[in-house]
Amino acid sequence: MTAGIATALRIERVALGARVGRPIHVAGRGPRVAPTSPDGPTLLAGVAGGLVPGVRAGHVVVADRVLLDGDGYDCPAAPLVAGALRRRGLTVHVGPIASVDHVVDGPDRAALAARTGALAVDTESGYLARQLGARPLTVVRAIVDGTEQPLRHLGTAVRGVAALWALREAAPVLREWYDAALDRDVLLAGPRSFCAGVERAIEIVDRALQSHGAPVYVRRQIVHNAHVVQDLQRKGAIFVQEVEEIPRGAVTVLAAHGVAPSVRQQARERDLVVIDATCPLVAKVHTEVRRFAAPGSTVFLIGHADHEEVVGTRGEAPENVVVVDDPDEAARVQAIRPDRVSYVMQTTLAVEEAQESARVLRDRFPALRAPARDDICYATSNRQQAVRAVAADTELVLVVGSQNSSNSRRLVEVAEAAGTPAHLVEDATEVDLAWLRGVRRVGITAGASAPPSLVDELVHALSGLGAIEAAESSVVDEHVRFTLPREVS
Repeated sequence: MTAGIATALRIERVALGARVGRPIHVAGRGPRVAPTSPDGPTLLAGVAGGLVPGVRAGHVVVADRVLLDGDGYDCPAAPLVAGALRRRGLTVHVGPIASVDHVVDGPDRAALAARTGALAVDTESGYLARQLGARPLTVVRAIVDGTEQPLRHLGTAVRGVAALWALREAAPVLREWYDAALDRDVLLAGPRSFCAGVERAIEIVDRALQSHGAPVYVRRQIVHNAHVVQDLQRKGAIFVQEVEEIPRGAVTVLAAHGVAPSVRQQARERDLVVIDATCPLVAKVHTEVRRFAAPGSTVFLIGHADHEEVVGTRGEAPENVVVVDDPDEAARVQAIRPDRVSYVMQTTLAVEEAQESARVLRDRFPALRAPARDDICYATSNRQQAVRAVAADTELVLVVGSQNSSNSRRLVEVAEAAGTPAHLVEDATEVDLAWLRGVRRVGITAGASAPPSLVDELVHALSGLGAIEAAESSVVDEHVRFTLPREVS
């Protein structure tokens, strides 16, 4: 490294420390790495060299693990920091960083990458991790050179400037990390995550792939969770919007949210081998609509008109079904025969609001018929009850789930209604570090379509900011399991 670049980096180290409010460990080489603080989490920021193609000057590598002499040290907060850096517009890679006590260049880089699987190399982080032992370490490295951009090259000065720019852009995130670095209690809502209908739908696709081989086609998302969909895609499932996109005669799974009869007819016309993964509780609502609508009655469907479940349910009797979004709409809807009216509900609604809509309808239509049993599914009710209990005892609630998951969004609303700030996140990378500033008690739950592993990963990520005391808050035990359709049983 040239003297000019080295001087610039020393200046940048001082600037970073000033911006985050305390020194950031960036100086030293190999065993002479800067001494660590006596306790608490540590963040190491500075520059590194890229080891693999695509990791280029000006990019940032956040270590999920640092490697030294065959030993490895986890960096749990990597998803939190990487997500924050990406939201700043930086190109971020997450993966291992190897440490050595000398400059690595040329073919030695490829050899180190092959031996360790690391994305980048530095001369500090592994030595610092060894000093820290079990204490959490976060490592943020701006890349100054890579396999396609040798260290000893005329362009090194320009690439050094790109690395410094990346570090300057990262500085606000380092400040957020510092403010969020606290020991905290985590309260886990129970029950949370997968319900029986979601487990059944995922197992149906898995078994269809085992029985028929890839590809198996799935109309729409099997459940509303991006991680579930991506996992099944890796196994050979192909997701489509409509059955017209599926080759004739192909094996096809209908998603858990249910479909209108017109979709089943289209599948028959294409000679598709159909396996129905509709949740049995959604199928129950379809049956109720057919029964209520048979005499020509108006059926009020309490739910959100654009949700897939409501679209499919309405398709059972489109001339008879009137969608009711909320209590205000319940106060306005009309029926051709007020003496022939009934109602059903979308299964994933917020319980209190749905019941209020039903109450308004009952007041307006004394002849209103109701389902024999509540349509809102047991899992939705249980998870809302659980998050309400957690919200009462925490300062912040994080709900793991996809944005298009109705039951997950309702959990956020329930927590907020209890007076606690709440946020819906796809996974740990979407957690804003600013939310955690000064927060020592965090509640965590997950929607019925979110994998439980995502909750585990979020708790692990929080442990990178300080010591975690995790506890369960269970309001009810669930033991429900639905049988599989005969095609895959």
